[in-house]
Amino acid sequence: MGRTVIVGDVHGCRAELSALLARVGFAAGDRLVMVGDLVVRGPDPAGTLDLLAEVGARSVRGNHEDRLLRVRAGDAPANSAQRAVIGALAPRHWAVIEALPLWLDLPEHGVRVVHAGVVPGLPIERQAPRSLMYMRCLSAAGQPVEKRTGTPWGARYAGPPHVVFGHNAQADPQIHPAATGLDTGCVYGGRLTALVLAPGAPPPPVGERASALVSVPSLRRYADE
Repeated sequence: MGRTVIVGDVHGCRAELSALLARVGFAAGDRLVMVGDLVVRGPDPAGTLDLLAEVGARSVRGNHEDRLLRVRAGDAPANSAQRAVIGALAPRHWAVIEALPLWLDLPEHGVRVVHAGVVPGLPIERQAPRSLMYMRCLSAAGQPVEKRTGTPWGARYAGPPHVVFGHNAQADPQIHPAATGLDTGCVYGGRLTALVLAPGAPPPPVGERASALVSVPSLRRYADE
């Protein structure tokens, strides 16, 4: 088995994803895992999904995939970004989006991948789907908060497993003892970031985590946050 490369929110930025895979030297035997928000707001949703299919990537469902599915089902109104994506995707792309799970476990690394976060102390089977896709912080009472108010949930999560997530775009990766946030705002003109794990290896401890992180800069700012 090769390495496991876990990549943050790509939002349809195919060129940056290609550059990141080249930067890490992605090769046959390596495995690509995405944290969700594969499409919407970026320039090439169909091309991004095609590239992910080409390399056999796996992904969890992000809040943007959740919203797209609700729009397509007639359960929510569409904004301009969503309409653009809906017009660009073929049936093969929708099949991928519909099949995305809410979490992925990578037991050989002691890692669980979710899009947004988890409520500490609650088994994964009892986590609300909305929390897994939309939360950013915890209230003082420990309740999930979707806005950037309260304490980042990763700061209060002790594991195991180590949770790798996206959603909460920051200038730099979020590094907590038992969680790593990879959304560094590629679609907003920031960077696209990956956590690269050697075969069977867990994420490095806090002081060494940066050694396993690789980023490429955005080509431009595609959307406002």
